[in-house]
Amino acid sequence: MLKTFPKGGVHPPENKITFNKQIKRMSLPKAVYVPISQHIGIPSEIVVEVKEKVEKGQVIAKSGGYVSSNIHSPVAGVVTKLDKIIDTSGYKKQCIVIRTDLKDESNLEEKEYLLKKEITSPPHEILQRITDYGIVGLGGATFPSHVKLNIKEGKKIDYLILNGVECEPYLTADHRLMLEKAEEIIVGIKILKYALNIDKAIIGIENNKTDAIDRLKRLTKEEKGIQVAALQVKYPQGSEKQLVKALIKREVPKNGLPLDVGVIVHNVGTIFAIYQAIQHNIPLTERVVTVTGKKLENPSNFWVKIGTPISDLINEVGGLPEGTRKILNGGPMMGKAIKNTDVPVTKGTSGIVIIHEEEASRGEPQNCIRCGECVSVCPMGLEPHLLMNLTEKGMYEKAAYEDILTCIECGSCSYVCPSNRPLLDYIRFGKSIVKKLETAKN
Repeated sequence: MLKTFPKGGVHPPENKITFNKQIKRMSLPKAVYVPISQHIGIPSEIVVEVKEKVEKGQVIAKSGGYVSSNIHSPVAGVVTKLDKIIDTSGYKKQCIVIRTDLKDESNLEEKEYLLKKEITSPPHEILQRITDYGIVGLGGATFPSHVKLNIKEGKKIDYLILNGVECEPYLTADHRLMLEKAEEIIVGIKILKYALNIDKAIIGIENNKTDAIDRLKRLTKEEKGIQVAALQVKYPQGSEKQLVKALIKREVPKNGLPLDVGVIVHNVGTIFAIYQAIQHNIPLTERVVTVTGKKLENPSNFWVKIGTPISDLINEVGGLPEGTRKILNGGPMMGKAIKNTDVPVTKGTSGIVIIHEEEASRGEPQNCIRCGECVSVCPMGLEPHLLMNLTEKGMYEKAAYEDILTCIECGSCSYVCPSNRPLLDYIRFGKSIVKKLETAKN
């Protein structure tokens, strides 16, 4: 029987249109627009000036504090502006604009690095390089990886869990990475096991990716302490707390982290970035992005430079089809609609989904019929209808008491609601207010 989490969950249409599309390299952008806040925590501090020439991989913004991250130039070129632009959040954020030097050989020649299996760096150097090279969680949360890997005195970590679930409909970036960079991912796992003295690692993959499961099982057959686990296809299987529960039956505390139960969880894309940093001294300046949609001419998976305008990606797949209603940064369950296509790709951009008007239309919201569907599918055991009502009425203290901050914003409640209630929209808003109130109180 396939493993899964016990509470709630849904199974939306998978629409993995690009599952068999090999990752291609995007054309070099004429300019990159690199936001200084691409991670959870404090924005980075700009260390370059207008008209300054920068090299590919050079630090252009330094970590602004402990929960922050360095940012590196994805291209060789010249800084033309330090400006505020609208990013994927929909708000104007500080950004470094770099005009690409289209004649610089470091831009034109992307090396294919040979697999390097031998780990020669000592543990302290591995952890320092992860800090220096700007590695953050690439599964969507963008939590600075060095913070997650800073194990406090007295804490024992006995499991490293690799998240290869990719349960969001449409997205296939992680799936393709596991197929095409499987050996590098395994070396990345061994690097972290060695650096943190962890004995056991489990790669969790949903059972709709049997080719990736088979490939990784073959490669780990002789590897001590690395296991591949097939998981039931159920959303949100890839959420950290649900994944830990499914794989090793440990319950992460309500307001806690996997660290509290002896586990570190990393996305497979993050592990590949760690491999690149440790074995080849390459900072995080690009990532795999799925660009997809039912009406697109040529949906694909791409290696994309951080800071590339999303309009460039859309042009690469044949342009916006007639009747496009919505462009999502991320998948249809947890992704957010973007206002225009000038916003840049960031470290957290896993996919761009083009939604046609036939799919995008929301039904007219009706009164709640108290059917309990939202409660039955909530993986956190919450009452989404209640949390929405409390937010509507401005009863934020009561919403906090009812654990609104525990919501993982998976969207399962909105997906099943027969009355088309915008449950997640209200809960997200309510969470933002409760967080502000709690910050002010503290």
